Amino acid sequence: MEAHERVAICPGSFDPLTLGHVDIIRRAARHFDRVVVSVLQNREKTPLFVVPERLDLIRATFEEDPRVEAAAFSGLLVEWAREVGATAIVRGIRAVSDFEYEFQMALMNRRLAPEVETVFLTPAEEYSYVSSRLIKEIASLGGDIEGLVPAPVAERLAARFPIPSVRS
Repeated sequence: MEAHERVAICPGSFDPLTLGHVDIIRRAARHFDRVVVSVLQNREKTPLFVVPERLDLIRATFEEDPRVEAAAFSGLLVEWAREVGATAIVRGIRAVSDFEYEFQMALMNRRLAPEVETVFLTPAEEYSYVSSRLIKEIASLGGDIEGLVPAPVAERLAARFPIPSVRS
């Protein structure tokens, strides 16, 4: 019997990648042979980092793990899953409010592609409150994001939002 590669996708905007994302992706990689971190190209939003920058940050963060790769996609998620040969969509859930939306999406995805399962993972407790939106806000106001984002992301955010000088 020939073994088939178990592929999962972790979709999102990852603007920017947080340690909560990293936690979910690493745990997904323990259950799948290959995890494709899939950056959604959404032309309706104005991101802090353009898609190529986000892909670079993901690749830099996971450069030691050959099971994790990064790619951009647009269109229907289930079509992307089929394109990369994924049998699972991994989604992180921080709170009950996340679950309501994610559950609805999972049911629709199952309707569109019954062969692709949605798997929900919860982040480690220390990252359960972390979101890309909060990271951007803290960084833009000169706050400390250490321990919330991977080192490559922290460096890029520091370059994007220099610490303001304090006037006396």
